[in-house]
Amino acid sequence: MRHVILAFLLLLTLPAFAQDLVSNAGREIVFRSVNVIPMDRERVLENQTVVVKDGRITALGDDGKVKFTRGAQVVNAKGKYLMPGWAEIHAHVPPIDDIEPMKDVLKLYLANGITTIRGMLGHPRHLELRSKINSGEILGPHFYSSGPSFSGQSVKTAERGAELVREQKAAGYDFLKLHPGLTKETFPAIAKTAKEVGIPFAGHVSFNVGVWRAIEAEYASIDHMDGFIEAIVPGSDTLVEQETGLFGAWIGYRADPSLIPKLVKALRDKKIRVVPTEALAERWLSPQPAETFAKAPEMKYMKPEEVRNWVNAKNNYNNNPNFSKERAEKFIQARRKLLYECQKNGVEILLGSDAPQVFNVPGFSIHHEMQYMVDAGLTPYETLRTGTVNVASFFNKPDWGTVKTGNVSDLVLLNGNPLKDISQTRNIEGVMIGTRWLSKAYIDKELKKLEKN
Repeated sequence: MRHVILAFLLLLTLPAFAQDLVSNAGREIVFRSVNVIPMDRERVLENQTVVVKDGRITALGDDGKVKFTRGAQVVNAKGKYLMPGWAEIHAHVPPIDDIEPMKDVLKLYLANGITTIRGMLGHPRHLELRSKINSGEILGPHFYSSGPSFSGQSVKTAERGAELVREQKAAGYDFLKLHPGLTKETFPAIAKTAKEVGIPFAGHVSFNVGVWRAIEAEYASIDHMDGFIEAIVPGSDTLVEQETGLFGAWIGYRADPSLIPKLVKALRDKKIRVVPTEALAERWLSPQPAETFAKAPEMKYMKPEEVRNWVNAKNNYNNNPNFSKERAEKFIQARRKLLYECQKNGVEILLGSDAPQVFNVPGFSIHHEMQYMVDAGLTPYETLRTGTVNVASFFNKPDWGTVKTGNVSDLVLLNGNPLKDISQTRNIEGVMIGTRWLSKAYIDKELKKLEKN
């Protein structure tokens, strides 16, 4: 008994960042005097006490009226804002044999308030990673993983497509990732077999498949709004893929807004979720020069050669004979219009930015994504729903995505109100994931370790 008491006293004397390294299983964590953004509707519950224990919210009520144990870890959250952690639904974890670099990426996501990720380029080691996250052996967001992608390179025949679906289902992946290069022969075999064995598929829309077939086949989500521009540009069906450009970048200036309602209705009727990854488009395919993004503070978390590769990718786009600033701006405006009309007309949008990709650093890019959504005309509340409530609906997790008693304790504590200013999502005071409270001191210390340049 004396050893237990000594261990407990030692824990109480640890600095805050050191306590974060200890699992708080069986111990209450209490947020005092906090403003709660519950996300059940657009509102703020002021001056609340929120009690968390064993990965669940066990109590929530007016400050001073909620009881908690004497041994609880109390977080003074006066004047701060507590809301559900966000999801990054188009994330990438290194598809390699070494788990160690994967841990670094997971920390970048967590440090930015992201408590759920959907990995969009799978690898067999991701199954082990997912298991170790679930057991608490590795600290990271909830992890949904695809298998290795279905593309023109990995799927040459319809038979191989069907076989690969069954293999990935048997292996235990959560869903199938579709990449470009699928055909009118291989795609139907993949979609049909996926439905037969009960595994969802998501991602790109191959050019030779087209968005209308993709919608009819009932993608779990269409990412990047891939195929959307082609659907609203008259005559695009007479072009070859090289003429349209990535996500329709070379033809977006010819988009006809009158064709959007037909597309949006089809998406809504088939309940297709949309992951815009607008940050990828606005940072890679915009008229802005590479220097605009290459000097951003978060680039220090990427290897210098990776940033150079991103600069080269951006410069190659800007120097392409098909590029002009005016056309690129019209392309971006067409995408923003599509995003706004999806939101306005009942298409469920999911938060995802595609990181690490061109100038999108894991974790940090989700804040850019939310800002671009607001720039497209969504309210901050609508934007925050895409990474909380909508994700809970997508994964059929009724105890996720809102702050209420009984729900999981995946939370982010902010210093400002994101309902008034979406940029406050960057102003993170701490992150709660399961039984662990990651204070700002701990997050800053871990981020310092991850600096690459």
